[in-house]
Amino acid sequence: MAAPEPKPGLVIRYDYLWTHEAAGGQTQGKDRPTCLVAATDALVRPRYVVLLPITHTPPSGETVGIKIPLSVKQAIGLDDAPSWVIVSEHNVDEWPNGGLSPVPGKRGEFSYGFIPPGLFSTIKAAFLELARAKKSGAVRR
Repeated sequence: MAAPEPKPGLVIRYDYLWTHEAAGGQTQGKDRPTCLVAATDALVRPRYVVLLPITHTPPSGETVGIKIPLSVKQAIGLDDAPSWVIVSEHNVDEWPNGGLSPVPGKRGEFSYGFIPPGLFSTIKAAFLELARAKKSGAVRR
């Protein structure tokens, strides 16, 4: 199956590399759900996307996250454990890319679905606020 169209709010399975891992010399991360927050124009090549990690680890210190309601997690097929979209760091990668991986149990599918518009607006606003304040770490892949 082909990579899905990169639309804001899409949750995909991706080899996310945390900023501290990249700073330590790692080039690969862990496959995890990530929220696509932005994509360049479809006619521009290469096309780039901005991806935010989704984690079970509660944000602490300078890490900022938006909690995902259980109802949203269930609707898109994530587990029932508490999870956060981390908005204080991101990966920038080409689209499509080698970091995409199939959703567990869904052979050939790379996406879980979409974050609902209201929640996505909150995530995007928090991400943009931190990015403008230069408080968002980035890893270019």
